[in-house]
Amino acid sequence: MLTADRFLRSGKVRDLYQRPDGRLLLVASDRISAFDVVLPTVIPDKGRVLTGLSRFWFAQTAGIVPNHLLSTDAAGDPDLRGRIMVCRPTEVIPIEAVVRGYLAGSGWKEYRATGAVCGNVLPSGLRESERLPEPIFTPATKAEQGEHDENIDLDAMVARSSVARRPSGCATSPFACTRMPRGSSADAGLILADTKFEFGLDRATGELLLIDEVLTPDSSRFWDAASYEPGRAQASFDKQFVRDWLETQPWDKTAPGPALPDRRRRRARASDTCKPSSGSPARSFERYLAEDVIAR
Repeated sequence: MLTADRFLRSGKVRDLYQRPDGRLLLVASDRISAFDVVLPTVIPDKGRVLTGLSRFWFAQTAGIVPNHLLSTDAAGDPDLRGRIMVCRPTEVIPIEAVVRGYLAGSGWKEYRATGAVCGNVLPSGLRESERLPEPIFTPATKAEQGEHDENIDLDAMVARSSVARRPSGCATSPFACTRMPRGSSADAGLILADTKFEFGLDRATGELLLIDEVLTPDSSRFWDAASYEPGRAQASFDKQFVRDWLETQPWDKTAPGPALPDRRRRRARASDTCKPSSGSPARSFERYLAEDVIAR
């Protein structure tokens, strides 16, 4: 199925192929990136984690905003099962639509410097990891591989977008898409601190679609609710601890990145597979690996 003549390009994590019928195949690899650089270490089953969670949340949010997912049929290829999505071709909007409910990461750094995040002026005196009075929309540029994303305000988002006829959808849909996951995360003992969405226009109809991935460890920041305490960094179920480790390394954040020690690699795999879901996350994930079944 995946032949060299069908290959289009590779992103930081996903490989993209063109089907004879014009549809796209997105194959999630086990690569891990940080600071927009692909690291030389792979995380076992990471691509299946990203695909399984995205499949679940694409289905859950389909009534809020349509998405590009059409099928997950691996055509009998066991190597692709659980990591492939057949999708509608889109014109990708080069903006990362980030919604923040808490003050962390680059948002915390910008707030300390300016008192605002992407043009959103916030109350003074907020602490690291503080819950915001209301979730805020903080778009960022979608950089090419090897370059770095940049936080921007809403005006800059519209100016940079080639589809300015529909900027409002990128600003309103993310808020709607975070309502349901926040409740599910709370039920699982987690806090959804922030997440990003990506959008595109269906090449055939021009319809605005949610694309790429949804509420995965690569696109979201999940914290342990039981140990949450504002004023410090939080215990997380995402790759923030990888970024934290990289910050201690003699590395200028350009390719190639440093390899992860084995202990960090094992922790990344455990962090990925303990994501919120119905019942036991670990059991749900093992069932997904064995049977390609998404737990509800």
